[in-house]
Amino acid sequence: MKTIGLIGGITPESTILYYRILNKLAASKYGESHSAKVIVNSVDFGEISQLQSENRWDLLNEIMSKAALSLEHAGASCILICANTMHLSIEAVKAVVNIPVIHIAEATSKQIITKGLKKVALLGTKYTMEKTFFIDVLKTFGIEAIIPGLEDRDDVHGIIYNELSKGGFKPRI
Repeated sequence: MKTIGLIGGITPESTILYYRILNKLAASKYGESHSAKVIVNSVDFGEISQLQSENRWDLLNEIMSKAALSLEHAGASCILICANTMHLSIEAVKAVVNIPVIHIAEATSKQIITKGLKKVALLGTKYTMEKTFFIDVLKTFGIEAIIPGLEDRDDVHGIIYNELSKGGFKPRI
Protein backbone atom coordinates (compact mmCIF):
# COMPACT_ATOMS: atom_id res chain seq x y z
CA MET A 1 0.00 0.00 0.00
CA LYS A 2 1.35 3.41 -0.96
CA THR A 3 1.43 6.37 1.39
CA ILE A 4 -0.83 9.28 0.46
CA GLY A 5 0.09 12.83 1.40
CA LEU A 6 -2.76 15.19 2.21
CA ILE A 7 -2.46 18.95 2.26
CA GLY A 8 -5.25 19.59 4.71
CA GLY A 9 -6.60 22.16 7.08
CA ILE A 10 -8.34 24.00 4.24
CA THR A 11 -10.79 23.39 6.02
CA PRO A 12 -10.35 20.85 8.81
CA GLU A 13 -13.84 19.55 7.91
CA SER A 14 -12.78 18.68 4.36
CA THR A 15 -9.57 17.09 5.62
CA ILE A 16 -11.56 14.82 7.93
CA LEU A 17 -13.76 13.81 4.99
CA TYR A 18 -10.75 12.94 2.80
CA TYR A 19 -9.19 10.94 5.64
CA ARG A 20 -12.43 9.06 6.32
CA ILE A 21 -12.97 8.20 2.64
CA LEU A 22 -9.37 7.03 2.14
CA ASN A 23 -9.67 4.72 5.14
CA LYS A 24 -12.98 3.30 3.91
CA LEU A 25 -11.40 2.64 0.51
CA ALA A 26 -8.40 0.92 2.12
CA ALA A 27 -10.65 -1.27 4.28
CA SER A 28 -12.74 -2.16 1.24
CA LYS A 29 -9.70 -3.08 -0.84
CA TYR A 30 -7.47 -4.76 1.76
CA GLY A 31 -9.92 -5.93 4.43
CA GLU A 32 -11.78 -4.38 7.34
CA SER A 33 -8.80 -4.31 9.70
CA HIS A 34 -6.73 -2.20 7.29
CA SER A 35 -6.47 1.56 7.16
CA ALA A 36 -4.90 3.92 4.66
CA LYS A 37 -1.30 5.02 5.00
CA VAL A 38 -1.74 8.77 5.17
CA ILE A 39 0.48 11.70 6.07
CA VAL A 40 -1.32 15.00 6.70
CA ASN A 41 0.24 18.45 6.54
CA SER A 42 -2.43 20.70 8.01
CA VAL A 43 -2.06 24.33 7.03
CA ASP A 44 -3.78 27.16 8.92
CA PHE A 45 -7.19 27.85 7.38
CA GLY A 46 -7.33 31.31 8.98
CA GLU A 47 -4.10 32.30 7.24
CA ILE A 48 -5.21 30.72 3.95
CA SER A 49 -8.60 32.44 4.05
CA GLN A 50 -7.03 35.83 4.80
CA LEU A 51 -4.51 35.51 1.97
CA GLN A 52 -7.27 34.45 -0.43
CA SER A 53 -9.31 37.54 0.45
CA GLU A 54 -6.20 39.68 -0.14
CA ASN A 55 -5.60 37.95 -3.50
CA ARG A 56 -2.10 36.91 -2.36
CA TRP A 57 -1.77 33.80 -4.49
CA ASP A 58 2.02 34.22 -4.50
CA LEU A 59 2.09 33.57 -0.76
CA LEU A 60 -0.56 30.86 -1.03
CA ASN A 61 1.54 29.10 -3.68
CA GLU A 62 4.51 29.27 -1.32
CA ILE A 63 2.55 27.81 1.62
CA MET A 64 1.15 25.01 -0.52
CA SER A 65 4.53 24.23 -2.08
CA LYS A 66 6.21 24.00 1.33
CA ALA A 67 3.43 21.71 2.55
CA ALA A 68 3.86 19.47 -0.50
CA LEU A 69 7.63 19.28 -0.08
CA SER A 70 7.25 18.28 3.56
CA LEU A 71 4.88 15.47 2.54
CA GLU A 72 7.28 14.25 -0.13
CA HIS A 73 10.19 14.31 2.34
CA ALA A 74 8.05 12.41 4.87
CA GLY A 75 7.55 9.58 2.37
CA ALA A 76 4.31 10.32 0.54
CA SER A 77 3.93 8.59 -2.84
CA CYS A 78 1.40 11.13 -4.10
CA ILE A 79 -0.33 14.28 -2.91
CA LEU A 80 -3.97 15.28 -2.63
CA ILE A 81 -5.07 18.83 -1.85
CA CYS A 82 -8.11 18.63 0.44
CA ALA A 83 -9.91 21.67 -1.00
CA ASN A 84 -11.08 22.61 -4.47
CA THR A 85 -10.05 26.26 -4.23
CA MET A 86 -6.43 25.58 -3.35
CA HIS A 87 -6.01 23.73 -6.64
CA LEU A 88 -5.31 27.25 -7.88
CA SER A 89 -1.84 26.50 -6.49
CA ILE A 90 -1.48 23.07 -8.10
CA GLU A 91 1.04 24.16 -10.75
CA ALA A 92 3.28 25.70 -8.07
CA VAL A 93 2.99 22.48 -6.06
CA LYS A 94 3.77 20.25 -9.05
CA ALA A 95 6.83 22.36 -9.82
CA VAL A 96 8.52 21.57 -6.49
CA VAL A 97 7.80 17.86 -5.98
CA ASN A 98 8.78 14.71 -7.85
CA ILE A 99 5.66 12.73 -6.99
CA PRO A 100 2.19 12.86 -8.56
CA VAL A 101 -0.20 15.57 -7.43
CA ILE A 102 -3.78 14.49 -8.08
CA HIS A 103 -6.01 17.25 -9.49
CA ILE A 104 -9.51 17.18 -8.03
CA ALA A 105 -11.02 18.46 -11.29
CA GLU A 106 -9.48 15.59 -13.28
CA ALA A 107 -10.73 13.00 -10.80
CA THR A 108 -14.15 14.68 -10.75
CA SER A 109 -14.29 14.80 -14.55
CA LYS A 110 -13.56 11.08 -14.79
CA GLN A 111 -16.43 10.33 -12.42
CA ILE A 112 -18.77 12.62 -14.35
CA ILE A 113 -17.89 10.77 -17.56
CA THR A 114 -18.68 7.39 -15.95
CA LYS A 115 -22.15 8.78 -15.17
CA GLY A 116 -22.64 9.74 -18.82
CA LEU A 117 -23.08 13.43 -18.04
CA LYS A 118 -22.00 16.28 -20.32
CA LYS A 119 -23.29 19.27 -18.35
CA VAL A 120 -22.96 19.83 -14.59
CA ALA A 121 -23.53 22.54 -12.01
CA LEU A 122 -20.33 23.74 -10.37
CA LEU A 123 -20.73 24.91 -6.78
CA GLY A 124 -17.85 25.98 -4.59
CA THR A 125 -16.13 29.03 -3.23
CA LYS A 126 -16.27 32.13 -5.38
CA TYR A 127 -12.69 31.37 -6.41
CA THR A 128 -13.67 27.91 -7.65
CA MET A 129 -16.74 29.19 -9.47
CA GLU A 130 -15.27 32.39 -10.93
CA LYS A 131 -11.70 31.44 -11.81
CA THR A 132 -11.28 28.99 -14.68
CA PHE A 133 -8.92 26.38 -13.16
CA PHE A 134 -11.75 23.88 -12.52
CA ILE A 135 -13.94 24.76 -15.50
CA ASP A 136 -11.00 24.48 -17.92
CA VAL A 137 -10.27 20.92 -16.79
CA LEU A 138 -13.93 19.97 -17.15
CA LYS A 139 -13.85 21.37 -20.71
CA THR A 140 -10.88 19.15 -21.62
CA PHE A 141 -13.13 16.20 -20.79
CA GLY A 142 -15.97 17.62 -22.91
CA ILE A 143 -18.00 18.67 -19.87
CA GLU A 144 -19.83 21.98 -19.66
CA ALA A 145 -20.00 23.65 -16.25
CA ILE A 146 -22.86 25.89 -15.23
CA ILE A 147 -22.28 28.30 -12.36
CA PRO A 148 -24.89 30.25 -10.39
CA GLY A 149 -25.54 33.97 -10.81
CA LEU A 150 -23.52 36.48 -8.80
CA GLU A 151 -25.87 36.70 -5.80
CA ASP A 152 -26.13 32.92 -5.52
CA ARG A 153 -22.33 32.58 -5.87
CA ASP A 154 -21.94 34.97 -2.95
CA ASP A 155 -24.44 32.93 -0.91
CA VAL A 156 -22.69 29.63 -1.68
CA HIS A 157 -19.29 31.14 -0.86
CA GLY A 158 -20.63 32.43 2.46
CA ILE A 159 -22.15 29.06 3.34
CA ILE A 160 -18.85 27.31 2.65
CA TYR A 161 -16.73 29.73 4.68
CA ASN A 162 -19.18 30.48 7.51
CA GLU A 163 -20.98 27.17 7.95
CA LEU A 164 -19.54 24.11 6.19
CA SER A 165 -15.97 25.00 7.15
CA LYS A 166 -17.11 24.93 10.78
CA GLY A 167 -19.00 21.64 10.49
CA GLY A 168 -22.48 23.12 10.20
CA PHE A 169 -25.19 24.05 7.76
CA LYS A 170 -28.37 26.08 8.29
CA PRO A 171 -31.30 24.96 6.10
CA ARG A 172 -32.69 27.83 4.02
CA ILE A 173 -36.25 26.60 3.43
